[in-house]
Amino acid sequence: MPAQYPTPAFHFTVQWGGTRVGFTEVSGLTQENQPIEYREGSSLDYATIKMPGMPKNGNITLKRGIMKADNEFANWLSTVKLNTVERRDLVISLLNEEHQPVMTYKVHNAFPVKVEGPGLKSTGNEVAIESIELAHEGLTVQND
Repeated sequence: MPAQYPTPAFHFTVQWGGTRVGFTEVSGLTQENQPIEYREGSSLDYATIKMPGMPKNGNITLKRGIMKADNEFANWLSTVKLNTVERRDLVISLLNEEHQPVMTYKVHNAFPVKVEGPGLKSTGNEVAIESIELAHEGLTVQND
């Protein structure tokens, strides 16, 4: 029986609006339930009990190399106006060596909250990387 190894994190795809977009890094795929602490006044214990509370979704950050005449991140950020914004669903898939999804993260109703340009350095030898930070209304994880 061959040994099983964990899936490497460097082979993934990101799709939004049905379009596959290339990124160098995805971070912030977190889910959290905020605990509620409660203590009844007549409790004999001098401690609180903890219960699961409301879910909290962290922001997702996507990074990619800057391409000539591609200003999609800034254009999307400019759609944010008072109480209106263009929302998009994202599908982020971790792939195996056959390019098949091993795990899929579905992000619901994402919208941009921050776009960051590259750090410019005259002595550097790196690719110019831009990033976009997205808030969203939910993340579902699916093992494929």
